[in-house]
Amino acid sequence: MNSVTAQDYAWIRTSPLFRHMMESGYTLTLIRGRTPREVLRAMEADPRGTGEGAAGLIEADDAHRTELGGDYWDQSYVAGAFTASGENGGWTVVLGFDGGLGIASPHRETLSRDGRVVAHSTNGGKPIHLFHWFEDGELRTTFEGPSSRDGSTPDELVPLLREVGFPLTSEGEHDESAPDVDRKAAALALAERLTGIRVTESLLQNATYELGLVPDEPAEEWTGLAIDITDAHGERLYKEWTNEEIATASDRARAEANAPIVITYNQPPEADRSERETSQ
Repeated sequence: MNSVTAQDYAWIRTSPLFRHMMESGYTLTLIRGRTPREVLRAMEADPRGTGEGAAGLIEADDAHRTELGGDYWDQSYVAGAFTASGENGGWTVVLGFDGGLGIASPHRETLSRDGRVVAHSTNGGKPIHLFHWFEDGELRTTFEGPSSRDGSTPDELVPLLREVGFPLTSEGEHDESAPDVDRKAAALALAERLTGIRVTESLLQNATYELGLVPDEPAEEWTGLAIDITDAHGERLYKEWTNEEIATASDRARAEANAPIVITYNQPPEADRSERETSQ
C-alpha cells in the first residue's frame, strides 16, 4: 500500500525547478492510458519537437514568450509531455508553465474517459492552488482548500486527504487541532496516491519532453454583468445588467460625451432687472 505523505515531498521547498514552477505558475497533469502524442493532440497543441529535460522545456517556452513580444493577454504556452510508469500501466506526465490555467476542462474530461486524470496547479504570484481528479470522463473531486471540495464525489478522497497530512476531521471539515502542513507538498502526495507516480526533481529535470504549443483559448462571449456585494453589516447589493442594457447605456454615454457644448447666459428675473434699472 502506498503510504506517501506530505513529508515525502519536502524537497519542493529547496528545488530551483519547483521554485520556477511556483513563480511562473504551472500545471502538472498525470493522465493514465494515453501517450504524450495523444495528449498533445487532444490539447490541440502544435508540435514543437522535443526538449531535453526541464531546461529544454523552459527554453522553448521562453522563446515562445519572446515571440509574443510582451502580449500578456495571449495565454498560449509550450507544454511538455513524457511517459512514466504508474498504477495500472503507463501514464503521461504533462508540465506547462501556463499561469495555472491547466488543460481545458473539456480536454481533461475527454482524456480521462476509460482512465484517470489528476492535476494540480498554482497560478504564480497569487495564492491560488487547485487540485482536480477526473475519472472516466467525470470530474470527481476538485478543491482549492481541502475543506471546500466540489465535484460529483467531493467526499470520496477525505480519507486520503487526511492520510497525506491535510488538517481535516473524519467528516472532511477543517480540523483546528490538527498540525499545519505544507499544502503543496500534501497535494503532490495526494497525486501520487491516485496515480502511483512519485514525482521527483530528477524525474522532471531529466525527462525528454515532447513539446507542443497550446493555443490561446478563445474568449467566451459574455451575456451580462452582475454585481453581488454584501457589506460588513450584512446588507446585500445585487444588480444584473444584460449585454444589451450595457451596450445601450454605453451608446448613450458616448453620445452625451460627443454632443456639442452649449453655453447659455442666464437672464435675471424681470423683477430683479426692474429694481436695478429704477435704482440707476
